[in-house]
Amino acid sequence: MLSLDARFRHLHRYRRRLLVALLSHRTFLAVLWTVLFSAVVVWQSGAVARLGLFRRRAPPPRPCPRLRPTVFNLSDFGGVGDGVTLNTQAFEKAVEAIMEFGGSGGGQLNVPPGIWLTGPFNLTSHMTLFLAEGAVIVGIEDHKHWTLMPPLPSYGQGRELKGPRYGSLIHGQNLRDVVITGYNGTINGRGQAWWKRFRQGLLEHTRGPLVQLMWSRDIVISNITLQDSPFWTLHPYDCKNVTISNVTIMAPLYDAPNTDGIDPDSCEDMVIENSYISVGDDGIAIKSGWDQYGIAYGRPSTNILVKNVVLRSKMSAGVSIGSEMNLTFRGVYGRNVRIPVRIQGSKEILVRGISFQDMQVYVRTAWIWAANLIHPQDVSLFHSWNLHVHHTFVDQNGWICTDEVSREGRFTEISDFSGK
Repeated sequence: MLSLDARFRHLHRYRRRLLVALLSHRTFLAVLWTVLFSAVVVWQSGAVARLGLFRRRAPPPRPCPRLRPTVFNLSDFGGVGDGVTLNTQAFEKAVEAIMEFGGSGGGQLNVPPGIWLTGPFNLTSHMTLFLAEGAVIVGIEDHKHWTLMPPLPSYGQGRELKGPRYGSLIHGQNLRDVVITGYNGTINGRGQAWWKRFRQGLLEHTRGPLVQLMWSRDIVISNITLQDSPFWTLHPYDCKNVTISNVTIMAPLYDAPNTDGIDPDSCEDMVIENSYISVGDDGIAIKSGWDQYGIAYGRPSTNILVKNVVLRSKMSAGVSIGSEMNLTFRGVYGRNVRIPVRIQGSKEILVRGISFQDMQVYVRTAWIWAANLIHPQDVSLFHSWNLHVHHTFVDQNGWICTDEVSREGRFTEISDFSGK
């Protein structure tokens, strides 16, 4: 029979063994847990990513629809969308190829996703320029690549400086059946360099628009973004049957001089709809030439409808009828337009059949029917007939029907007007 001392020593050894066993199990479990946790992390970051079990893949880009019988891709002509390669020749070659199909329905030029640096290039008739989702056409900043053109005949000289003017990044003259559209691709004029040179007085010629179509008809511009134009953004000049729809036009609200959104100039039968414009000057400026040059040219702006458009401008009006204007404006209609409106006049200008309906004015410095005399040396009288304003709301800082217009013109109808 064991003595009391021996039993105590035996119990002590048993406890030590038990403690060692427990510590060994804890160590084993800790090591096992660490290994399993590391395996799960590696599995999730590696195999799961490759197998796509828990990560949803980005959907493939939408293919460009076929809108013409003949379709080309810009890369077919050596274009490279890396933001560095100059693609002017690629665009020119593509347009030349499309010209051959003018008699058989025309051609379509697809611009794939990428950044496509280019100098100015011309479009042709019966052409669709389609910008895929993620496609960005970028204008080269070096003004030496921009073509010089004669002054517009209804302006007589460059808008800013006498003599020739820079052409637009995308240009067209005497065209028919032209479409510029896409999956909200972007045309970016990189206007910052132009604005800086303009403010510093370093330019020798008037800046060019981003997109300018002249003496053309049957034009559709839709589902694209126009951004940071050197000068006016979209300038249809003496065009007929033009539709501008679902277009976004962007430029900084400050320090982006003369970046008008859309400037219909001596145009007829035009619709501007379902668009958003936020720029550093007039959102939409309806023009018809400049002083005696415009009078001699003799092309009024007629039958223009603006509807469902949101415009932002801190420096000027949402819709401006003028400042470059002559002769007559007839049939300008606005419907569901969230903007301030300004009418500017010079010598013996007739403004007829102007109607705005369901307007909301949010800009604090809102002008409604404000007559500003741009060239006082030529001013004699500002006439207005048949001006209609329906369901119009103006905020506490806005006003309607200024003394200048009410003395010299005549409003035939102002209905459902409220102001705070």
